[in-house]
Amino acid sequence: MRTITRRSRSLGALAAVAALTTGLLAGCANDSGGSSGGSSSDTGGGKGKTTITLGLFGTQGFKEAGLYAEYEKLNPNIKIAENVVERNENYYPALVNHLTTNSGLQDVQAVEVGNIAEVVQTQASKLVDLSKVSGVSKSNWLDWKWQQATTQDGQTIGLGTDIGPMAICYRKDLFQQAGLPTDRDKVGQLWAGDWNKLVAAGETYKTKAPSGTTFMDSPGGLLNAIISSDQEKFYDSSGKVVYKTNPAIKSAFDLTAKAASEGLVGAQTQFQPAWDTTIANSKFAAVACPPWMLGYLKGKSKPDAAGKWDVAAAPKSGNWGGTFLAVPKSGKHVTEAEKLVTWLTAPAQQAKLFSVQGSFPSAPGAYNLPLVTGAKNSMTGDTPIGTVFAEAAKAIPTQVIGPKDQIIQQGLTDNGVILVTKGKSAAEAWTTATKTIDNNLEK
Repeated sequence: MRTITRRSRSLGALAAVAALTTGLLAGCANDSGGSSGGSSSDTGGGKGKTTITLGLFGTQGFKEAGLYAEYEKLNPNIKIAENVVERNENYYPALVNHLTTNSGLQDVQAVEVGNIAEVVQTQASKLVDLSKVSGVSKSNWLDWKWQQATTQDGQTIGLGTDIGPMAICYRKDLFQQAGLPTDRDKVGQLWAGDWNKLVAAGETYKTKAPSGTTFMDSPGGLLNAIISSDQEKFYDSSGKVVYKTNPAIKSAFDLTAKAASEGLVGAQTQFQPAWDTTIANSKFAAVACPPWMLGYLKGKSKPDAAGKWDVAAAPKSGNWGGTFLAVPKSGKHVTEAEKLVTWLTAPAQQAKLFSVQGSFPSAPGAYNLPLVTGAKNSMTGDTPIGTVFAEAAKAIPTQVIGPKDQIIQQGLTDNGVILVTKGKSAAEAWTTATKTIDNNLEK
């Protein structure tokens, strides 16, 4: 059995774009783009080795999982050097500039899921069509993950590394004190298929809630989970912005506002210090939870919280997070880079990455491997988290990802439902959110 350690990604990116980023905690790098993985020269160590450079953000985990060392052992003439920028909000604008000018690019560039639509739509001509690379098969990835990095004319410009299938992580002790079931299957049955039932469970929790606790952590977390489970959210298939006219978005907003007005969610913004404090002090009983969230909970909790959490299926499956690896055509070592990203994103390597970093595989071929089926987390004890999240992953809907999803999501949360916890009505919060979003979309 393997224990998943804490997932470490960019805190700043998460705080800014909580619905879509894969970042969690700061990676050990600096924003100036200095290499953290070794020389980027063509002759690594003067031994005639070809150095493949990767441009990454946060801590992707390849190095930490030992994948670079393994690949170098399999390919003695290759040396791998990663160039890491801590925060995606600093990494991505630089990447766009390099792609636009077609200069200064690494052999491999990571692209966060919140940015993949824009890259696909505007920069595909600068990137290799990886669907034509030897050893790459569409069937190795979840259909929706493959599609996110594929252009309308069928070019696939990125191979998926991880995804963030969402479940509901809950405190068994707090559920028990509030008279709710604690068995994960029975907990999932409370709200199976309907987010309204989740809020109803929160109302039940509130009647006997341990003093000072709320049912869920934040309005933003709840809204994100609901929206992520709908097939259409902010854009339609033609690329038109439809968030204001899509009934699913307004319904999700109103349900979250209802939960906020009833005090079922904490009055916090996720990944801010005040929210971290609610984790440390066990102030909420449940949170929408992709696999990497367990690492975050562990990092912010007191030691006695270990083993008190469990994971149940969400009312509907959704996704929160995920990264792609792309190969610029202007890279120094395109062929070698193609081989590397093909290997790094194969099921066996994705399973290894999950076992060390908690980055859940986007390759379903990994789901039956022992490193996934036997995965454990200290926060959830003997819960077979790999199996729970694999089932969620299989049911995630194929969504249209738009170029400005992050702006819309942030507006709905940080300038929207959070206001209900401060006394605003749902209508007032919606008006403020939509005005903020529309102003930002026009910039």
